[in-house]
Amino acid sequence: MKSDVILLGHGSGGKLSHQLLDDIIIPALSGVATRDQNDSAILPAVSGELAFTTDSYVVDPIFFPGGCIGDLAINGTVNDLAMAGAKPLAISVGLIMEEGLPVSDLQEILAAMRTAADKAGVNIVTGDTKVVPHGKADKIFINTAGIGVVRNGIAVSGSGARPGDKVLINGTVGDHGMAVLASREGLELESDIRSDCAELHSLVEVILEAGGDNVHVLRDPTRGGVATTLKEICAQSEVDIELTETDIPVRENVGGACAILGLDPLFVANEGKLLAIVTEDVTDKILTVMRSHETGREAAIIGTVVGTGEGKLSLQTAIGGRRSIEMLAGEQLPRIC
Repeated sequence: MKSDVILLGHGSGGKLSHQLLDDIIIPALSGVATRDQNDSAILPAVSGELAFTTDSYVVDPIFFPGGCIGDLAINGTVNDLAMAGAKPLAISVGLIMEEGLPVSDLQEILAAMRTAADKAGVNIVTGDTKVVPHGKADKIFINTAGIGVVRNGIAVSGSGARPGDKVLINGTVGDHGMAVLASREGLELESDIRSDCAELHSLVEVILEAGGDNVHVLRDPTRGGVATTLKEICAQSEVDIELTETDIPVRENVGGACAILGLDPLFVANEGKLLAIVTEDVTDKILTVMRSHETGREAAIIGTVVGTGEGKLSLQTAIGGRRSIEMLAGEQLPRIC
């Protein structure tokens, strides 16, 4: 392709559009031959229930320590399917690009998407590209949709938490949101903070193998963080959950940055973390298998479903008190995914 930036003509549907697709996008994402480039992807039939999800990614900046908007989009879609107990099968990708986007940036983003898809074992099967005038978007937005097949006998849901269940997380909280904020604002911190962006499908597989139907809830605490996600689960399940502050893993640099900026790590976004709510009798077994997985080395038990109720979420603080946790009226950190 001759141009080193995206032009409006690349979204026209004409010769420039075909050059963009044939020279850069399709080879990077799927390698589908020209004869197979149709208006829809044809997928093989599968037995069992299907999970279907969609999401849009508008993160600012598009490159940040630990990832970029490309692997964020693929991992986020894979993870949403995994939280339904589904094995991801196929993903669609829609690219909305701003006129003037450097082609080198697009190539880096596409390479990150392909790497993330390959690692998760999912195919990018269809997509779309649009180009908008300069100033009408912010470099690039990505929309995805994903389809997966739910494993036999698995029924995890936000309404599944039961009294006595334990709340587990697979590692430290707040890494992604603070990495994006530090990069966006050019904050000079004593130590680097990196996004935790990662696929969680393989971790969910070992959790479900170990726990089966004793795994009641799986959720990834992205926007709004751990606190907002658990508050949603409390409402869906009509239960009360109590967290223990000293058991919640937070990296020292993330906690320090949050303290300086007046942010609560429990409300900061994550992109490689999951919450698993499981019966007490399988808690230790699941914790062990989580810690044996590359994305669960720092897994911890952080709370308990204390009973049925009005959907209250509370925190046993480090100094021995208890505080109620409510959803924030707005977002602490905009444009983090």
